[in-house]
Amino acid sequence: MIEISEIKRLEGRYASYNSDRNCCILFVCPVDFGAARLMPAKVRKISFMAAVVIIFLLVLFFTVRPFWVEFQVTKKTEALKEYLSEKYPGEEWEIQRQVGRQYNPYHLEVTFDNEKDWAYTYSVADKNKICQSVWTPPEGMLPREGKHFEEDCG
Repeated sequence: MIEISEIKRLEGRYASYNSDRNCCILFVCPVDFGAARLMPAKVRKISFMAAVVIIFLLVLFFTVRPFWVEFQVTKKTEALKEYLSEKYPGEEWEIQRQVGRQYNPYHLEVTFDNEKDWAYTYSVADKNKICQSVWTPPEGMLPREGKHFEEDCG
């Protein structure tokens, strides 16, 4: 059974996709059909068909994209878990993803149980290319002072 907090998290994750889709449809539909209507009579039917195809492809893109991103994030989270278990055996951590249009969905934030005040952001390109890209230390500390600071990327 899905908890209410999980539903709210998913709603927030897909909200930006829905607003993008709605804005695109509200703008593109009138422009496409308006342009098709203004075409000469000989090409008007083809213009309307092209407008319908364009709108269909846009709706398809905005419908499929959230599921594709979620699928990719799941794969990258599993790769990061495997990487962390090899790099830091016996340690516990929590992996989160920041939600919103301004955040890269493939940057995963890790908080280790033995270093609760620190947050490390990992960029996951694929299973073999995982980099620690951002460090969020507590106030007054440098990133190099963290127990899980990784200087090398690769």
